[in-house]
Amino acid sequence: MTIATEKSDTPGRRRHRGEHRVTIEDVARQAGVAPITVSRALNTPDKVSLKFRKRIDLAVETLGYVPNLIAGGLASAGIRMIPVIVPSLSILTYIEVIHGIQQTLEASGYQVLLGSTDFNLERETALVDSVLGYSPSGVILTGLKHSDRTIRRLQSWGRPVVEMMELGEGGIDMNVGVDNTQVGATMARHLLERGYRRIAYLGTGMTHDYRAMQRYEGHHQILREAGVESERLFQHDEPSSYDIGRQLFLEAREACPELEALHFANDNLAAGAILEANRRGIRVPEDIAIGGYLGLSLSEHLTPRLTTVAVPRFEMGVAAARLLLMRLEEQASIATQLDIGHQLMVREST
Repeated sequence: MTIATEKSDTPGRRRHRGEHRVTIEDVARQAGVAPITVSRALNTPDKVSLKFRKRIDLAVETLGYVPNLIAGGLASAGIRMIPVIVPSLSILTYIEVIHGIQQTLEASGYQVLLGSTDFNLERETALVDSVLGYSPSGVILTGLKHSDRTIRRLQSWGRPVVEMMELGEGGIDMNVGVDNTQVGATMARHLLERGYRRIAYLGTGMTHDYRAMQRYEGHHQILREAGVESERLFQHDEPSSYDIGRQLFLEAREACPELEALHFANDNLAAGAILEANRRGIRVPEDIAIGGYLGLSLSEHLTPRLTTVAVPRFEMGVAAARLLLMRLEEQASIATQLDIGHQLMVREST
């Protein structure tokens, strides 16, 4: 695991510990109305004129105001609950990360509240708006790409935030993950080193799963630098599954019979391809090589065993939870960014 030292703030994204929390009085000043008018607009909007409601809504949006849904000391101190917001609760990748977070937080007396965005940034914004009103101690969410509203909300909120699964600049507060571009580059480089030149990338849902697209970009860059065809891309919009991996495998083979290697966006897709190849008597890797991503346990039990780029998902969850706990315990010299790393697992499929 690589630990990056404390970095300077990035304009527009990085917040400071102890930053002034937006109050109802701040909203009132911004809107040019009395605090009681703001309170009425938020709680009984039918009692406030449309003109004032528009001004108040704009002030709330501009300042990133988060109303407290609990009162008194609990609201000011934060309850011992941590919302964890992920794109899906059915994909094994996120389940293993959540397991690491839950074990670590519960051992320190915190409860986890789970939310799923279905890869929808507007849904993520609604979830953030909802959970912050209950004054949790901190928030863990997925990725570095969020709506402007979500970013403003979390910046002005003033409590610890950890963004995970992805590593990059300009995070809201703290960041744990992997460099997806480098992950994609690692597999592409391996396939080139094995002597393959006609290579395709295959994935699903890449219009919204932008981390899979980042891995394709790393793959594309390495192939382009090597002077070989780098734009062979096959994708489906459906969620990842063995069957979609099978379909992508067949489509790629039919469209480009000359292909020598397939780089799949995840191990489930790659597994579907290997199973289909076995059914059809297509030899892997003699007839076509196959590589994956994630390092799922199933990759070791396929025939042939799958070459994959493994990411320590459980450990990522533990690291995200520990960073948040360290901030809550006011440990001043903690890192703001952790590279959880990745490992190429070379097996018989390439």
